[in-house]
Amino acid sequence: MPVDRYASYGFKRQRESDARRWGRWALALFYALGGIAHFAFTDAMAAIVPPAIPLPVAVVAITGVIELAGAAMLLPRATRRFAGWGLAAYALCVWPANIYHAMLDLGSGTGLPIWYHAPRLLLQPAIIWWALWGSGAVELRR
Repeated sequence: MPVDRYASYGFKRQRESDARRWGRWALALFYALGGIAHFAFTDAMAAIVPPAIPLPVAVVAITGVIELAGAAMLLPRATRRFAGWGLAAYALCVWPANIYHAMLDLGSGTGLPIWYHAPRLLLQPAIIWWALWGSGAVELRR
């Protein structure tokens, strides 16, 4: 009979709900597409990196790799929770860059409009929650 290695750490394995599975796969797709976009639109993304961050093209490439790795790590059970915590932290860390992007666009009047930036900024906490919930890193108590 196989031994559940998580039981010895006090984890109780439960069947993943359909909602969480769909949410996890949607999150993986979201981050995979975002990671690909970092390489497809490198120059445009480098232009919105805050000036305090050195080597913006390298930062865009590194964050693209992080998004792709996080998306891939959401799929196997063994790495899901780690990916969830990592992607939640990542979303928190890039929030200031999103704010800078909004200020840059709205201040110049030549960038993307407020209807793009406002939802993006307001939904950032939901993206953080989505990473934690979809990966199973946190459980909702009933």
